[in-house]
Amino acid sequence: MNSVVSPEIETDLSRLFAPRSVALVGATDHPTSFGGRVFLQMTNFGYAGKIYPVNPRLKEIHGLTCYASVRDLPETPDHVGIIVATERVFDVLADCAAVGVPFVTVYSAGFSETGTPEGRERQARLVAFARASGMRIMGPNCNGVINFVDGFAMTSTAAIKGPRALPGNVGIVSHSGGLGQINVMWRAQEIGLGISYEASCGNEADLDTLDFVLFMLRSESTDVVLMAVEGIKDGDKFREVARESAEREKPIIVLKFGRTDAGIRAAASHTGAIAGDDDIYEAVFRQYGLIRVHECDELYETAVLLRKGRWPQGRGAASVAPTGGNIVQVADVGASFGISWPDFSKDTQAALTHLLPGYGKVSNPTDMTSLATGDQALYRRALNAIAADPAIDVMVPIFASISKADLEHGAEFVTACTKPSAMLWVGGCTDDSAFTAKDLVKAGVTVYRDATPCMRALRAAMNFGEHVQRYKSGRTRAERPAGLYFHAASAVLGACAGKLSEREAKQLLAAYGFPITREKLASTPEQAVAHAGDIGGPVALKIDSPGIPHKTEAGAIRLGVQGERAVREAYTQVIEAARRYAPSAQINGVLVQEMVRPGIEMMLGVMRDPVFGPIVAVGLGGIHVEVLKDIAYRSAPLTPQQASDMVNELRGVKILHGVRGMPSRDMMAVIDLVVRLSWFAHDFRDDIRELDINPLVVFEDGAGARIVDALIVRSANSQ
Repeated sequence: MNSVVSPEIETDLSRLFAPRSVALVGATDHPTSFGGRVFLQMTNFGYAGKIYPVNPRLKEIHGLTCYASVRDLPETPDHVGIIVATERVFDVLADCAAVGVPFVTVYSAGFSETGTPEGRERQARLVAFARASGMRIMGPNCNGVINFVDGFAMTSTAAIKGPRALPGNVGIVSHSGGLGQINVMWRAQEIGLGISYEASCGNEADLDTLDFVLFMLRSESTDVVLMAVEGIKDGDKFREVARESAEREKPIIVLKFGRTDAGIRAAASHTGAIAGDDDIYEAVFRQYGLIRVHECDELYETAVLLRKGRWPQGRGAASVAPTGGNIVQVADVGASFGISWPDFSKDTQAALTHLLPGYGKVSNPTDMTSLATGDQALYRRALNAIAADPAIDVMVPIFASISKADLEHGAEFVTACTKPSAMLWVGGCTDDSAFTAKDLVKAGVTVYRDATPCMRALRAAMNFGEHVQRYKSGRTRAERPAGLYFHAASAVLGACAGKLSEREAKQLLAAYGFPITREKLASTPEQAVAHAGDIGGPVALKIDSPGIPHKTEAGAIRLGVQGERAVREAYTQVIEAARRYAPSAQINGVLVQEMVRPGIEMMLGVMRDPVFGPIVAVGLGGIHVEVLKDIAYRSAPLTPQQASDMVNELRGVKILHGVRGMPSRDMMAVIDLVVRLSWFAHDFRDDIRELDINPLVVFEDGAGARIVDALIVRSANSQ
């Protein structure tokens, strides 16, 4: 299959994860030291290649010849681990470069995670060394890699002690060694999941989390990747990796920590990462098809289903249980995750009536008390009949405490079912107490013990399936709408200073098809009177000054002004208020503007995120933005579908659809303007730091919208 990842981020990590030979600088024979633990784990994991311990103070370690330097090795290893004092790291790196080592893992700390100028300078040197030498470096301040597929581990974790676990198809990438290898990997294996690869990449001075994710996506041994990260370094690389995830239909489930102020501070002190705005991460993950979770257990629990690579065609579920309580519980939890429970079709009802005489109409979810605890063959036929219903997209049979044979029959059903299925086993095994859900998970069965993780995983599968369908049909590729006049907008922007006045901002947006108010600039009271007469009706008078972006706060605005005398007085009042508020501000004059008829007020905005670049924001005006923070975000540019998704995820979207007798509003106009704004943000991403359209007044369905006020601030480097 052709790669969809840009050449500049290509990195084949095959020899990092499966080296033909490996060296460990700082290996010791002390089992409690870091170098001793890493060496023991590597030698005990079943690695079949050559291992070269490097330590000038020792002659051999556990029967293996110990070398004084990498330069003294009999061959150039594919991968070298470095566990030495911080001040010695660069000497060892120089030795590795001298003999042509392609991959190095720096376990040593003392770099940017310290938060000190010295630590940051060391990490900058490490980056520069990697670029100059062409060597790829994992770390520093990391805990290495584990490869269950090929039997290679270079890490200190106790999570892999004992017999090597059988490989599976779930990959794990984490900034943190302890969290990734214990909270995620070890606990995933504890419930029966098989892991293909694990990488704990620390400060990611050179190789970053996305490089490791990309390797796992491209591996035939991995079908789902779990990420536990403090942030993303490169937004463009993130987008390309997300596209490869969709292309290969291999989902990425991500735990992003550093969500709160306290978490952000902890992240900065842990690996030197700077956590971004969590609302933006949430939105970008959703936009590009990553599955966001908030706890470690949600990572591997969701993977129990997603590792199967089967995506529901819709959101309709069916569940059958031996007890009414479980039915109510699964129905409630499913509904909270946006899963529906469609009524069965007439054909399905007829089939169930034939199988269950006397039951009457069977509802969904279905309580089959006596049947579920009795004739399992009949129960299986009922499940097959329900699964054949075209309204049903996923099956969730529920089992309580039954025999091992009956549990295995249930496992056979969810495995063989033509539609994605998950087995919800809430009880025990009545004739074999040693038989547990772990046995089923290890055998590849999708089984859950509780409704919440089961329904969460089903929703994730539905969301990812929808994203894959959109991606493969081309509906995630943004296309420029007509009427975007870049050169005209550039000419307007070129004549502006750092902050644009309202009039300048509107002229700039008008070049991209935004509907603006009729308005004229007046420099005298007489001009204001003349302009008001040309516009007709009541008008608004506003100060036009790039130095006074908030005109209401300055008292430099008058609304609903009508008549020659009133216009003259308003002009004078606006000028005087502006001069009192900001005596040194540049004043271009007074903007005489039409009064826009009533409608629903919205806010559209653009901000520049340090990772993901221009971000578009959409919200309803007034209290919805200021108090409720009801705002949706996406990375620019957008498709109409993505713009529609933004608007429809607002909590107050029902206001646009019409409530309490109010007419519905022009949603198509709003969606079109969001798309246009996203292209404006994309085209001027290096020139515009922030943009605020507030309010955008949205009229009745089919009547469009109008920008009443706008604020644009240029980037410092574009002025």
